[in-house]
Amino acid sequence: MAKGRRFYVTMTDRFMSGWGMAEGLINKLVFECDSYDEALVVAENAESRGDMSYINIVDRKPWYDPKRYYAQFRTKRDAPAWYKDRNW
Repeated sequence: MAKGRRFYVTMTDRFMSGWGMAEGLINKLVFECDSYDEALVVAENAESRGDMSYINIVDRKPWYDPKRYYAQFRTKRDAPAWYKDRNW
């Protein structure tokens, strides 16, 4: 695996979609990961929650149309719990 390669875990937060900062929009969460193994941990945590759907691991930073989506990009710094194995 190439050094510095990033992976992204994308998901739809059904609970937060449609209101607050995502009023009238679909709320997307995107977690930047340092490795595929780390991305698997984040994806497994998302799978264990009932409010997340459309969970994917991709190797390119995603882009979402702001007219339809409210996208939140997260890292280990601002959302460390997501990166802990079997946290939920």
